[in-house]
Amino acid sequence: MKLSDLGDRICILGPSNSGKSTLADAIARKRGLEPVHLDLLHHLPNTDWEPRPKGEFIALHDAAIAGERWVMDGNYSICMPQRFQRATGLILLDISTPASLLRYFKRSWFETNRRGALEGRRDSVKWDMIHHIAVTTPKNRQRYQAMFEELDLPKLQLSSLREIKRCFGQWDLAR
Repeated sequence: MKLSDLGDRICILGPSNSGKSTLADAIARKRGLEPVHLDLLHHLPNTDWEPRPKGEFIALHDAAIAGERWVMDGNYSICMPQRFQRATGLILLDISTPASLLRYFKRSWFETNRRGALEGRRDSVKWDMIHHIAVTTPKNRQRYQAMFEELDLPKLQLSSLREIKRCFGQWDLAR
């Protein structure tokens, strides 16, 4: 699949720490799309990942999807129906739970300026996040797979870090 086959409004879904934000930024640079990181819309800046009020988040999300050219990373199922109505393409990252956990520890301990990071904060290891990755995400996997299969959009599923890296090369996304 060519990157252009996904259109000008691309959704990237997948488990925490699967590389959604990195891929979104790379696609945005390559295609001239606006990168939208849902974590940044969902959480208040300069906090330790404190969520915004639900209505405020939904309003920010809906304003972002109203644009004509974007690549949006993140799940937040509360907003998926309206996001999928506007999307022209979908990428599902489906890396393993151990890989997600390793990437989480790496980002929390060693990355000081990562893509999609919350403004004014550095990531730290949190038990809630470990639980989310190890327990909640595996339960969501089947739901996201079913959604992916039902959507009538150009779509691509990448099921390993190797496949994600291959797309970076194939689509010439490296800096």
